[in-house]
Amino acid sequence: MAKTLPANAAFRALLIATFALVGLTRLAQAVEIQKVVSPKGIEAWLVEDHTVPIVAMNFSFEGGSTQDPQGKEGLTRLLAATMDEGAGHLTSEAFQARLEELAVSISFSTGKDRLFGSMRTLTPTLTEAGDLLALAVNDPRFDPTPVERMKTQLATQIRRNETSPDALAGRSLANAMFGEHPYSRPTLGTEETLGGLTAADLDAQHTRMLAREGLTIGVVGAIDAKTLEPLLDKVFAALPEAGDLQPVADFVPATGEKVHRDLEIPQTTIFVGLPGITRDDPDYQAAYVMNHILGGGTFTSWMYEEVREKRGLSYGAGTSLSPYEHTGLLVGSAATRADRAAETVSVMLAQIQRMASEGPGEDELKLAKQYITGSYPLRFDSSGKIARQLVALQNADLGIDYFDRRNSEIEAVTLEDVKRVARRLLADKEPTVITVGPAQG
Repeated sequence: MAKTLPANAAFRALLIATFALVGLTRLAQAVEIQKVVSPKGIEAWLVEDHTVPIVAMNFSFEGGSTQDPQGKEGLTRLLAATMDEGAGHLTSEAFQARLEELAVSISFSTGKDRLFGSMRTLTPTLTEAGDLLALAVNDPRFDPTPVERMKTQLATQIRRNETSPDALAGRSLANAMFGEHPYSRPTLGTEETLGGLTAADLDAQHTRMLAREGLTIGVVGAIDAKTLEPLLDKVFAALPEAGDLQPVADFVPATGEKVHRDLEIPQTTIFVGLPGITRDDPDYQAAYVMNHILGGGTFTSWMYEEVREKRGLSYGAGTSLSPYEHTGLLVGSAATRADRAAETVSVMLAQIQRMASEGPGEDELKLAKQYITGSYPLRFDSSGKIARQLVALQNADLGIDYFDRRNSEIEAVTLEDVKRVARRLLADKEPTVITVGPAQG
């Protein structure tokens, strides 16, 4: 049965949506970042804007699914799913009811390298929202009923992924390119590992991972530094100074493997993988521009032009850069008729080889840089997006002035930079090719 908000909560939710729309233009126009340090030493980056009475907080802790112990894959994902399912003196039902009553949003998620959290609230309920977030961060309950409910939901997602061509291709690519590295561990885990996880496992993982060291926080909205400081201490100051994380090694992904997974669907999904680049690499901006021309620019990219426009092999084809803390991937993707899968792979690989050997022209570089710099303000059209960006900047150690520098860094990328990074990433490398679809003849 669908949940319905109490009348006052529904009204507050409507206000949030309305105020957010009103404030989009101003948020996108200018982003001035303040570094705020609380009395107990908790640091956050703040973008203060009182246009609308909303506060958005995003934060992250070091350690994601790479910290799942062997045989307990999915533990960090389950931790993220259960931290807002009851905390302190509030059961799961009481905690969720309080969130709905106040129209406050609190959520947690995980990636390979970090555990993420967020809070959204109107300013009149900021104190209560901070109280709830402090409970969820410091004192989650891990009661049996909600834990089992979350395990069931995650297991359902795991089973659904077994019939999802994109999920199967992604898992196969991770297995092939990451091998025995912790990045190969499935974030969701498996039904077997998930089923064996206990409240004690969750409590131990919470103790190991949630710590002040490596904590990054971004706050946006109708709040000043003086008001933010005690909120930071309330939520984060009681955490231990350091966690107990297992080291994760830097590595270069393996290449050259060809894997097909049978799945009785009309089309074949194709993933083509190569080693990418980390976000702190000096060549990252050049690689970003190169990827835009190769496949990241959607309707203007080489992949789209050659795969769809010229040959009609797919509704879309593209590439993306995936930077992790300890490695990176460049992944091309498309979906096509099973009888044309080999042709589509051949065309995609040809574009990679062409970029490595020839590179783009000056006109292509100019158009790419115009699009990349012109579309950048779209990343700042809501308080939540800005808060996420603030956390991402800190995680990548890009500096508090990055928003001001970014477009000039893109403009500074030369044609030789793009060609050089294309040779570095693409030349003399045999991509990993994953196909998921009908059995091959």
